[in-house]
Amino acid sequence: MGFVLYEQKGAIGVITINRPEALNALNSQVLDDLEATFKGVNLDEVRCLVLTGAGEKSFVAGADIGEMSTLTKKEGEAFGKKGNDVFRMIETFPIPVIAAVNGFALGGGCEISMSCDIRLCSDNAMFGQPEVGLGITPGFGGTQRLARLVGQGMAKQLIYTAKNIKAAEALRIGLVNQVVSAETDEAGNVVKSAQENLLAVAEKMANTIALNAPIAVRNCKKAINEGTQVDMDKALVIEEKLFGDCFETEDQKAGMGNFLEKDKEKKLKVVPFKNK
Repeated sequence: MGFVLYEQKGAIGVITINRPEALNALNSQVLDDLEATFKGVNLDEVRCLVLTGAGEKSFVAGADIGEMSTLTKKEGEAFGKKGNDVFRMIETFPIPVIAAVNGFALGGGCEISMSCDIRLCSDNAMFGQPEVGLGITPGFGGTQRLARLVGQGMAKQLIYTAKNIKAAEALRIGLVNQVVSAETDEAGNVVKSAQENLLAVAEKMANTIALNAPIAVRNCKKAINEGTQVDMDKALVIEEKLFGDCFETEDQKAGMGNFLEKDKEKKLKVVPFKNK
């Protein structure tokens, strides 16, 4: 893809938005490339994805203002739908997606990170929804996902004021799971930059997830995503069905068999995802 790079590393994949000259801003072509890349992931082999941006300055600085500036009402609504469709695909993607946020994650950048399952960021990361300062609303799910993640009051404050927040504040309010700094040796020399260490931490987490039973991980994601959208009684029915769906699989038989045998050294036997 022109603006999106993809690398498979064993059981994980790394997707990189590659438009650093524009701080990885999202235009229509980037959105098309992202959609094509996600659809091209081999789900029989890959069990977790890492999504990041090229360069140390920016994860995604936002949607492309140059492209948006001349849009009509109808075109603006269509552009919003285009972004929402791609981000919703990421949010509901069968396997977990970890956002590795380096630098700016503003507007569409904050929004795409929120469509991922887990958000890790470097200590130079900056988050925000600056849209009202540009005369528009967040258009790629920001008004909805931010309120669900950090609560309505904090979401309204961030959106209404259009002020950006640093990594430490993003961690405090629950927008990110972890902040990663540069790795240094005993003498204080930088061994890995914050961005390099961020990717290392993200890939390590992705590999940890990939070692677990894939059917179970997929079903957990589905249960959380779908269950949080309905009342508790309906949510528990969703969980019960997905819990039951795990039984009679090779993963379940091997996992429980290993536990009962107390064979901690024996690795969990895994079958292709499509096999039930």
